[in-house]
Amino acid sequence: MQDYIQLMTTSMELRGFAKSTQKTYLGHIRRFASFCGKHPTAASYDDVRAFLHHAISKRKLSSAYVNSAYGALKFFFQSALCREWNMLHIPRVKKKSFLPVILSTQEVLQVITATHNLKHKAILSTIYSAGLRVNEAAHLKVSDIDSNNMRVFIRQAKGNKDRYSILSEKNLVLLREYWNLYRPNYWLFPGIPVSKPISARTIQFIFQDAFVTTGISKKASVHTLRHCFATHLLNNGAGILQIKELLGHSDIQTTSKYLHLTHAQVLGLKSPLDGGDFDA
Repeated sequence: MQDYIQLMTTSMELRGFAKSTQKTYLGHIRRFASFCGKHPTAASYDDVRAFLHHAISKRKLSSAYVNSAYGALKFFFQSALCREWNMLHIPRVKKKSFLPVILSTQEVLQVITATHNLKHKAILSTIYSAGLRVNEAAHLKVSDIDSNNMRVFIRQAKGNKDRYSILSEKNLVLLREYWNLYRPNYWLFPGIPVSKPISARTIQFIFQDAFVTTGISKKASVHTLRHCFATHLLNNGAGILQIKELLGHSDIQTTSKYLHLTHAQVLGLKSPLDGGDFDA
């Protein structure tokens, strides 16, 4: 029988899965095989249920992680093994919904200016000013900065989609200063070696180092800058559909969560208590 890893890989490549998704799904399948102690092609519904239940009850993993494992196993059985997947046998854990942490514009500025490394400052500024995912920022090319039209080209992002986002005038000044000093040739933010882009993990470390330096008490990650981009745009009067396109969301419901984070004044709302003659 064909090796199950190669079988899974081939099936994901045929579906056009992103490399990051392939790596995540293969990790889940390997852990599943180790947990079962048998070849995963011989696994049953009971094995899958036990694996997922162990992840929830013993390992105390998040619903997002468990649902990712669920998706990997479902794809493995349905697409790689061409076997039935009965949802009644294996229910999906209900995903918890949390509003993202948002930094004020002043706090974002504190984070960006906390690092004295010009390259690091340019990376963080670009992520915030264009609302980029960390992998999108890592894979920007020098040619993706369109200063004539003041836009940033993001190629083959999540969902294998191209899109444009805003090129901030202030960020353009910073990027030009960065380019004059570092002279990147192909990748805007090259890694080591320079023939490869900077890694997402490195960018995460850059953000955390800068964030800790600020002393801000909120819990935040580099992805928080993307949330801040959307929320601050909304607060400044941008429409939810405009923000959806800039972020590259497929579903307006995903973008709508930012309505919960904006100022009530922006939405033209006030409490009914403030609308009458009630005198406290």
